[in-house]
Amino acid sequence: MISPILPTYARADLSFETGEGAWLTSTDGTRYLDFGGGIAVASLGYAHPHLVEALTQQGRKIWHTSNLFKIPAGERLAQRLVDATFADTVFFTNSGAEAMECAIKMARKYQSASGHPDKYRIITFEGAFHGRTLATIAAGGQQKYLDGFGPKVDGFDQVPFGDHEALKAAIGPQTGAILIEPIQGEGGIRPVPSQCLRGLRALCDEHGLLLIFDEVQTGVGRTGKFFAGELSGVTPDIMAVAKGIGGGFPLGACLATEEAAKGMTAGTHGTTYGGNPLAMAVGNAVLDVVLADGFLDHVEQMGLLLKQRLAEVQDRHPDIVELVRGEGLMLGVKLRVNNGDFAVAARAEHLLVIPAGDNVVRLLPPLVITEADALEAVSRLDATCARMEKDLKHGAKA
Repeated sequence: MISPILPTYARADLSFETGEGAWLTSTDGTRYLDFGGGIAVASLGYAHPHLVEALTQQGRKIWHTSNLFKIPAGERLAQRLVDATFADTVFFTNSGAEAMECAIKMARKYQSASGHPDKYRIITFEGAFHGRTLATIAAGGQQKYLDGFGPKVDGFDQVPFGDHEALKAAIGPQTGAILIEPIQGEGGIRPVPSQCLRGLRALCDEHGLLLIFDEVQTGVGRTGKFFAGELSGVTPDIMAVAKGIGGGFPLGACLATEEAAKGMTAGTHGTTYGGNPLAMAVGNAVLDVVLADGFLDHVEQMGLLLKQRLAEVQDRHPDIVELVRGEGLMLGVKLRVNNGDFAVAARAEHLLVIPAGDNVVRLLPPLVITEADALEAVSRLDATCARMEKDLKHGAKA
């Protein structure tokens, strides 16, 4: 008999009741150090007083009015995002997939409004993940997400990750845009080298294409910069954002230049819930914290500390850890053992990590972690490696 909740997740037999900072407390009272952050969502951790206050204050006023009317907090949040980024305009959504759908539609509409309706195809990269809608699974191109859902949505051409010659060869008369994650998240925390992103920008400029960044996982301080594209100095034309911008409240955004957005006139796109007053109150509260002096410096410092200490873990456990990569507090530990088994072993040490592609576990802790939190996580990862080594020895003896 099917469960009341559609069984599309193989859920761990674990649930949480409360949280504070980077720590979660399960329903049986056990404390866990969360280095998954709800998959990079809990940017300010749990029960952050400024977010709680913003949400409860707004909740006493008004939750929803629809986009048929002005939403002042949304106008304020959009202006703050414009002031802090390359963008001239913002469309608010409820999720990363919706932000990506907006980005895809915007890129196609731009080419159509520019007199090139045939330039609707978008080049993407193998190993990418852009969401779970029919269009975004086609954009990601991973067969495991496409199987069983009928013909793949047309308009996306995948090229191998890091193959610049294949990318240039893929540009044709129907190509309208290039879409990339500055760091592949689901793909295994694979950073795109800065020179490659600069090369993409040059190719787009040369061929009249739009450059789209998927910063759903990398954005809002995750890498130690407000957005990961800043690490390379490359600005896109369109950027999809979600996860950390809401700190746990469903919120996404599609940012764009005025030129890229020129086709998105009244009636071309819409959303019922996107940009509602509750979400806007929380989004503004997140930016209050993330854009405060010293906050991104703290993320960068914690990321550097973790990377250094994880290198020591790798040295101590070379049969378990192959390498460590990533930026800021978006780090990946590539393993020589099964990453799913490693995540289970980490839970036994009361540490939460997230498996990803390329046999990696992701470390995506709240951006507010302390030095003590970081060192405790390293200690528990060290213990997890020791646990896995013990299992390997027992397996060898058997």
